Amino acid sequence: MSVASELIRGNTETIILAQLMKGDGYGYMVNKAILNLTGGRFELKEATLYTAFRRLEDAGCIVSYWGDETTGARRRYYSITDLGKESYRLRKKEWETAEAVIDKLLAEGEIGGSK
Repeated sequence: MSVASELIRGNTETIILAQLMKGDGYGYMVNKAILNLTGGRFELKEATLYTAFRRLEDAGCIVSYWGDETTGARRRYYSITDLGKESYRLRKKEWETAEAVIDKLLAEGEIGGSK
């Protein structure tokens, strides 16, 4: 079962920052990691991915640089900044709070049973 994109859309940048917390990466590499981590249930569209990279770079959360590949196309790598790490921690905390609230609200529906 794939994940509804509406549930994830507001967290695209947080998901990208989480991947970059592990180390520098380029677009395809980040997207492949997300696909693998979700067991193939979620993949960012290329336009969404690169738009998010641009927003994060404009905000100072990441910086980009060209790789020095000797074969194939040059790749633009992305690296998280200290501001990006702080932003990731804040966004993760916000997600955990929202998750707890939603879990609580959904549990209320189970307590009352179905009618």
